[in-house]
Amino acid sequence: MAETTNLLSPEELDALAAGLEDGSIESDTGLNTGARAVKHDLTNEDSSLGVNVGAVDMINERFVRQFRLGLLEVLRTTPKVNIANVEIMKFGDYLKDLKPPLAVNTIRLNPLRGYSMVVIEPSIIFASLDNFFGGFGRGIDSLPPGRLFTPTESSIIKIMMDVLFGSLQEAWAPIMALQCEHIGSEINPQFAQIADENDLVVVSRFASELGSQASGNIDIVYPYSSLKPIRDLLRGRVQTGDGNDASDKVWSTELQSAALDAELEIKVTLSDIETTIKQFEEMREDDIIYLNKADYARIHINDIPVFDADIGSNGSNMAAQIVKSLAPHK
Repeated sequence: MAETTNLLSPEELDALAAGLEDGSIESDTGLNTGARAVKHDLTNEDSSLGVNVGAVDMINERFVRQFRLGLLEVLRTTPKVNIANVEIMKFGDYLKDLKPPLAVNTIRLNPLRGYSMVVIEPSIIFASLDNFFGGFGRGIDSLPPGRLFTPTESSIIKIMMDVLFGSLQEAWAPIMALQCEHIGSEINPQFAQIADENDLVVVSRFASELGSQASGNIDIVYPYSSLKPIRDLLRGRVQTGDGNDASDKVWSTELQSAALDAELEIKVTLSDIETTIKQFEEMREDDIIYLNKADYARIHINDIPVFDADIGSNGSNMAAQIVKSLAPHK
């Protein structure tokens, strides 16, 4: 073995150590020793590498406007649909938070790559069904595990998907012309494999209310890989929708037109009386109820007093002639 010799003597080593300690000898190696290391998983794409979530937010704002209008025309009720959030996450993590049965729709958005997914919670479906048949939008919180949707429920899902497709196409129009295609339906999102569990997806969640007792979420899920190739379009061609562009004015006009076709319930009340539960229980056929004679009958629209009226007849029909209008109660 070759004998090793020190290049510096013990006295020189002591002097070097003392110089480093008191600063008389610079110890700069040329390396940035103050830099912080950041952990990065190279097996997954990072959202900062491409897709602008803010751009997706702008698309969602346009979508919400059109979707509200479409549901109003179909269901004859004014829905509340708002953007809850936009998140980029692993597909497996998204699936963990879902509780089937759900209305899971696999869709194709040409010319985007791959397949996307629309998930609608049962409460929204049943509230829409109730509204569609003239109800007040009553929904349910959940369904028994494994319970399939009936043909009638599937029909209302198809109607909602048609509205969603039209709204999505309008929302994407400033960026590109989308062609929406329904591929299949499931009740368990595990069977709608639009991506691998470790692949990233962009989840747009919309909080929806269709009636006083029904609320739930509608999710539109894009594979991250389908949006990344168009990241330059997403950065450059999405308008802010500040209320001054032509599309906003068209939407406002269409909304007003659709609202004018909404149905209202009119009631004419001759008189109001008060009674007790005991008196009510004792009422029988042929009993006479004495009314307080009012100067006018009262016309209510959707339970709001609007007019005073005289009661009479017009040919073979009873009729009410408006005498004066009332200021609605606030």
